[in-house]
Amino acid sequence: MPGVSQKEDHILLEGCLNNDRGIQKKLFEKYFAKMFRICLSYSGDRAEAKDILQEAFIKVFTGLDKFDSRGSLEGWIRRIVTNTAIDYFRQRKRLVYTATFPDEPEDDGNSGFLFQELNQDIILDYVRQLPDGARVIFNLFALDGLSHREIGKKLNISEGTSKSQYKRARGLLQKWLCEHEQDRQ
Repeated sequence: MPGVSQKEDHILLEGCLNNDRGIQKKLFEKYFAKMFRICLSYSGDRAEAKDILQEAFIKVFTGLDKFDSRGSLEGWIRRIVTNTAIDYFRQRKRLVYTATFPDEPEDDGNSGFLFQELNQDIILDYVRQLPDGARVIFNLFALDGLSHREIGKKLNISEGTSKSQYKRARGLLQKWLCEHEQDRQ
């Protein structure tokens, strides 16, 4: 029930704003798993994902007074986590965008079924194996719903680079997931 979750979030928000450490811990525990998955989808490494998550929650706790309650608290936290992951790669890693992809399969338009039939953990494992640039763009487009224009502005790249990196990520995932299914048979 959305009303119960919103009420619980309001109580957690008030407690955090009053610097109640126990309530802060409850907020962290409530959203840890979901937000860690997001960090893990941006990072290929669990330790790195934990670092990103820790940095994001520091921003959450220091910025809770800026939350305006127009949207959901979870959505607001997710946006901070996503932006922190992107900032992490901008500051600590140089995202490389490859221009040509000779071994990439052509998208036949029928690959969507693969993503629907497989376990999320299997897909996440393959997403984590994508090259950094392709992985970040795949997450921003496929998971966060940003347009290629928005991604270009956010990452300071061209819209075409965003599109090609998404195509690369999707092609690699399609190839790997097909191979995964063939190995299971």
